[in-house]
Amino acid sequence: MGKTNDLSRRNVLLAGTFAGASALCIEDPLASARAQQELRPIAPSPQWNHALPPRPDPRVKITEAYARHVGRDAFFWAWPLVNIYNKRRGAEQSKELAYAGPVPAAPLNRLVMLTDYVAPDERLVACPNQDVAYGGGSLGLEQSPVVIQVPDFGGRFWVYQLVDLRTDSFVQLGKMYGTTPGFYLIAGPNWQGDMPQGISRVFRATTDTGFVAPRVFMDDTAEDRQAIQPVLRQIMMYPLAEFDGRMQSIDWSTIAKLPNASTGNGEVKWVPPETFVDTLQAVLADAPPLPGEEARYAQVLTVLEVAKHDPTIKAAMTQGAAESDEQLIKPLFEFRNWGRQLPHHWSTISNEAAFGVDYFTRTAVAKSNILVNAPNETKYYYQDLDASGARLNGSNLYTVTFPKDQTPPVNGFWSLTLYNDHHFFAPNAINRYSLGTKNKDLKYGSDGSLTLYVQSDPPLQYDNWLPAPKGSDFSLYVRAYWPKAAVQDGSWSPPPVMRTADAGSRALQ
Repeated sequence: MGKTNDLSRRNVLLAGTFAGASALCIEDPLASARAQQELRPIAPSPQWNHALPPRPDPRVKITEAYARHVGRDAFFWAWPLVNIYNKRRGAEQSKELAYAGPVPAAPLNRLVMLTDYVAPDERLVACPNQDVAYGGGSLGLEQSPVVIQVPDFGGRFWVYQLVDLRTDSFVQLGKMYGTTPGFYLIAGPNWQGDMPQGISRVFRATTDTGFVAPRVFMDDTAEDRQAIQPVLRQIMMYPLAEFDGRMQSIDWSTIAKLPNASTGNGEVKWVPPETFVDTLQAVLADAPPLPGEEARYAQVLTVLEVAKHDPTIKAAMTQGAAESDEQLIKPLFEFRNWGRQLPHHWSTISNEAAFGVDYFTRTAVAKSNILVNAPNETKYYYQDLDASGARLNGSNLYTVTFPKDQTPPVNGFWSLTLYNDHHFFAPNAINRYSLGTKNKDLKYGSDGSLTLYVQSDPPLQYDNWLPAPKGSDFSLYVRAYWPKAAVQDGSWSPPPVMRTADAGSRALQ
């Protein structure tokens, strides 16, 4: 009986932590609603009462240095969550299905599909690819579950990515899963309804806020651009109340075209330090703590409560966030500063889209190339350096040679993409930003090898040319969609990026 009472008291205390903290954002209805939700049960430990007494007392005076420390730490591990949350807030401003310049602009709980490769001036998300037709949309599942349509893709590769607030994937929808055409329901953590007739499966999100990004492979040919359009029209997402059991369709080429709101060379600044303290309460209310995070949350929420009434403490937290942004987050934009290190200075990760409490990798990925697929869906390889360890730069000539039968082993497709120093496409005269499966005119050597030429000026082997920005740093990026075992178990990794004096003179058949 005593153990039961202790556990009940502990749950009451934790619930009080979040209910009390909800007052910090009383003007934010989402935060207020989240704060009323029941916390997930947590298994007790022998030392539970000792480890988790009532949360820190917000009436106790704290120092500015401590508040700065808490802000600095929270900014690092919560950066991806705030990123996804602020994307949602942007969607809440959208009133119709539209394109904002080159990118989808869908209202909450809906998505918009592109009808071609993403354009080079896209600035919504760093490291896009030109292998697929993308879609995008934000989730607000406390408003309603949503239905997402899967048309008949035939033999075409496709995969839908849906991530929660932590950027962890929570659905399995794609060619590698043998998903059948039909209707799939996406529900929030607190939805209590029954699966409607005609729905093939329900996927339950861990948070109400999330992001949706369908990807559909397309060859780099005019014929395939035309052939893909019918299936793109049937990729739709809408609130459950609009589901009638029939496959809906929209001609995406006819939706509104809005001005491009993204300017500059870099990605949209989704996580500005100056507004971080004001946003964090709502974010934490939407993403209850994972096991082991309870004390971390209680610490942050207590300082937030003090900051509400003390501008000096709020300023200190904001200063800590700015320091974290510059000193901790900014270096993670460079691929060479994180990841599992592979031969020839390539790097990768093994827990993509399933980060859990791996705060470092989650934030590094979110900063440099957010929205990566699960490892059985896509494997990613990152490169900032040549084989000697020197920074890749368009002043030099490089080759990447795959020996015979050693291109990335995949069931889907592969590509090698070049990004400029902002992790976007480097403009070039032939509008070519990647090479791989989509290219039908690649030339192989007499020994069966495939050499790709990475340089600013055209090589003799024009079809194998990946243009580089003249005189500027750049990065290379290998994608292996639906990877085979050699990729997943680590026995395959990319070849070296070789600097050469004459990258265009090598004779190939």
